[in-house]
Amino acid sequence: MSLSRRGQVDPFIVMDVMRAANAREAAGRRVIHMEVGQPGTPAPRLVREAARRAITDDRLGYAEALGLPALRERIAQHYADAYGTNVAADRVVITSGSSGGFQLAFLAGFDAGARVALAMPAYPAYRNILKALDIEPVPVSADAECGYQMTADALERCARDQQLDGVLLASPANPTGVMIEPSELTAIAQTAGRRGITLISDEIYHRLTYGTVAETTALTASDDAIVINSFSKYYSMTGWRIGWMVVPEEMVRPIERLAQNLFISVPTLSQIAAVHAFDATEELNANLDVYRQNRDILMQGLPQAGFTKLARSDGAFYLYADVSHLTADSEALCRRILEQADIAVTPGTDFDPEAGRKTVRFSFAGPTEQMGDAVDRLCRLSLTG
Repeated sequence: MSLSRRGQVDPFIVMDVMRAANAREAAGRRVIHMEVGQPGTPAPRLVREAARRAITDDRLGYAEALGLPALRERIAQHYADAYGTNVAADRVVITSGSSGGFQLAFLAGFDAGARVALAMPAYPAYRNILKALDIEPVPVSADAECGYQMTADALERCARDQQLDGVLLASPANPTGVMIEPSELTAIAQTAGRRGITLISDEIYHRLTYGTVAETTALTASDDAIVINSFSKYYSMTGWRIGWMVVPEEMVRPIERLAQNLFISVPTLSQIAAVHAFDATEELNANLDVYRQNRDILMQGLPQAGFTKLARSDGAFYLYADVSHLTADSEALCRRILEQADIAVTPGTDFDPEAGRKTVRFSFAGPTEQMGDAVDRLCRLSLTG
């Protein structure tokens, strides 16, 4: 059998870690999951109630490829409420999670052979989806000094050295939780505009922020930005597989044609229910308070366990640790932590195959009582032994 080279992308290591952790649980071990970025809470009550009504009363046939009008209009209203930004509902596209949004953005925005810059470390699916579509990811090294984030200066230097067709940002970022300052975001957008570079902003962790950096959408910096978001994180709807994009007007019809052929439509049940997620702020902010408490426990406790070099966590539910003083093999360290402390942690190689050998990511999306337990277990573990 002849296989396409498109399938020869790197594995998503965090899923391998989760499989190993699940195997230990199946053998009777009590594992603390700090590997996967998945909320430990269910979808909001209003969402679940709407889904029950729809199952009973709605035909649940195909939706339009761009999404249900009611949901597109509600998302447009969200941008006015949250950011004071005027977004026409016609520019909103409903997608199968943020993953579907990235595929549509890359296909509509770039031809095969195009080059897209992204700061490393970064969510691994960015580069893997790009590679599968014959688009070249251009890694831009980012260290702790710049918050592991893209800067306007770094983008300018990269664009001077080589042809760039796009740049992909994430704020708050996975794996670090670091946010881009609004002034820097504007500078990046201006550099991209001057250079003719398409700007894509991953805003999936918006509203999961802790007040250290002001939250703003890339749409305030550039009306030409492609923004991708999802109901998976703040709205706690991972398994519902629903997200959205805001795109420039001239991209709407090309994306619609692609969506018609690739997906037909996003599940109608998820769309009907998601309209109500925006009315569940009280419940969702209570979840955010739990994450904030979890973050504080780890920020105080991890240094006592030897993880003394932590990136600032402005948002999301991650802490990114430089473990170069402990190891040059983060994958081996994570295996050891799982085997000896029953804690699943993601090695940095998932996010940066080279520099990630000396970093690890902790997810604090789980129950608060597990955060303190994790610190206790790690403190008992001799990391350098």
